[in-house]
Amino acid sequence: MRTTTVVIGAGHSGLAASYFLSARGIDHVVLERGEVANTWRTERWDSLRLLTPNWQVTLPGLAYDGDDPDGFMTVPELVGFIDRYARLVNPPLHTLTTVTSVRPDVEGYEVVTDRGVWRCRSVILASGGFNLPKVPPIAAALPDSVRSVTPLEYRRPSDLDDGGVLVVGVSATGIQLAEEIHRSGRPVTVSVGEHVRMPRIYRGRDIRYWMDVTGVSDERYDEADDVHRARQVPSPQLVGSPERKTLDLNALTDQGVRMVGRLAGVRDGKAQLSGSLHNKVTRSDLKMNRLLTTIDEWVTENGLDRRYEPPHRFERTRLEPSPPLLIDLAKENIRTVLWATGYRPDYSWLHVPVLDYKGRIRHDGGVATGSPGLYVIGLNFLRRRKSSFIHGAEDDARDLVDHLAAYLEARVPVGVG
Repeated sequence: MRTTTVVIGAGHSGLAASYFLSARGIDHVVLERGEVANTWRTERWDSLRLLTPNWQVTLPGLAYDGDDPDGFMTVPELVGFIDRYARLVNPPLHTLTTVTSVRPDVEGYEVVTDRGVWRCRSVILASGGFNLPKVPPIAAALPDSVRSVTPLEYRRPSDLDDGGVLVVGVSATGIQLAEEIHRSGRPVTVSVGEHVRMPRIYRGRDIRYWMDVTGVSDERYDEADDVHRARQVPSPQLVGSPERKTLDLNALTDQGVRMVGRLAGVRDGKAQLSGSLHNKVTRSDLKMNRLLTTIDEWVTENGLDRRYEPPHRFERTRLEPSPPLLIDLAKENIRTVLWATGYRPDYSWLHVPVLDYKGRIRHDGGVATGSPGLYVIGLNFLRRRKSSFIHGAEDDARDLVDHLAAYLEARVPVGVG
């Protein structure tokens, strides 16, 4: 089977790419191992809501049009939105089709699936960057009495063993699950590493509103001081909730969740903790205040101080004076460790020399390095700070399809002199 472009993945990024490919008349297929929005359907916990407000749920040709623009979609609502988008785009879609290999060939690429082989001139990898959990090697040192769980496996607190839970990581996933598990009656301890503290509401508006109007979300990858560092920054401490609440370390502490330092090791049934907890939270507080200052300066420079609530600052993160450096897991009856330590992509099927030593694609704003005609979309800070959010797919997809079209037009066809 032959086509010009193969898009791998039918989530929102793959469908956005298909939208622009169709607009340019580029022959293509979209291959999906499950159904449309498969990851959202099968790999998310029950209570999850988007951390971006509904008004920001937009894709090329379709925007949220419900009656709760300031609310936050549940997973079933988001799946319904993406299903609706798929009907609008009407892509040349092949679901329940698993890609097992992508290799270069004389005309471009060979894409092998469990339903046949496609040959094409270009490939867009839209399979996402959240395929596998990042679980540190120290997990192997946990005693047999302690169960390891990842967010991809977790569905609800009742699935966990009785007893205490150690949540490792305090980005959006970690803080939401720590609160949910604590509310179920289980004692929760949170291991705090690097994190991005961010209020839900500031000066009367959602923080995502401020990220947009000040231009922070639109900062390009080629404008960042250190894009490699920026791409590794944890997701902000934001959760979507009907009450639009801020959920940070102070909020968790107020509920009775215990804060400890970064998990550095496990030995003889004891968790070894870093002594840098105070430094971690101090840096995060400072970064949050710098963002708030950026917002305040934008408001003043544009003469809009009267339009918004007055500026203010939030209480610094509160910690006990001397956090512990060791936790005896058995004595504290910790029966579960939940690794909210991030995700990584799975490119085990990608046999093209574009991966670095950590298995990440080397690329320049989504254009694979050293392999013409290969593109990737949907990764953190791919082309803009908003790239990994749903509303960031439109600009990235447009840019990449523009580049792809220029590549196809410039390339001399095989066999032509």
